[in-house]
Amino acid sequence: MDFSPIIENLPLYFKGLWLTIELLVLSIIFGFVLALPVALAAVCNIGWLRGLAKGFIYVWRGTPLIIQMFMIYHGMAQFDFVRDSFLWAFFREAYWCALFAFALNTAAYTAEMLRGAIEQTSRGEIEAGKAAGMSTFTLYSRIILPSAFRRAIPAYGNEVIFMLHGTALAGVITLIDLFGAAKIVNSKHFIPFESFIAAGMFYLVLTFAVVWLFKKLEGHWLKHLKH
Repeated sequence: MDFSPIIENLPLYFKGLWLTIELLVLSIIFGFVLALPVALAAVCNIGWLRGLAKGFIYVWRGTPLIIQMFMIYHGMAQFDFVRDSFLWAFFREAYWCALFAFALNTAAYTAEMLRGAIEQTSRGEIEAGKAAGMSTFTLYSRIILPSAFRRAIPAYGNEVIFMLHGTALAGVITLIDLFGAAKIVNSKHFIPFESFIAAGMFYLVLTFAVVWLFKKLEGHWLKHLKH
């Protein structure tokens, strides 16, 4: 094995590392912002709104991420109304298509986690809030959602790791993330093992960082359960 080409191409790997982190962070942020209202809609008493929310969750959880990305990146161009509108400035760029697909995918999984966590809220907590005269908004903001967020932390940590691994698909649509960098090094030097094992090591470091971060969050927000 010859790792000298890997050392020579470290700047390319670090460029891919930065793009991977950027896609992960932005998709998680946008996905969570979208997931919260979807989760609330999925547990509301309005039938059609609840159906729309559960339909969104079902579709985006039920289809592979790579198909979602290809449909957005390659499929949107076939619609004239997209190409003739302001949307084309968005959908013609691989970066925005990848971010859009990642955000919607993680939003669906996160919304399902939050929906389950909200429904598991103790009835005693809810009744205590109502007895204290809390409005629905106050009840959700002070009791239901904080309690649901704490229960969802372990599962959400796994979702962030899955999303980190999912960002490797960005390299399939011409973006130079970690996987894309490994493909370039392999095509230049014909060293598939060395090029992809190097990318794998970067992913391992990122995964350990995510695990450490969520362990810290769990230790802070769930410490009351250890007594």
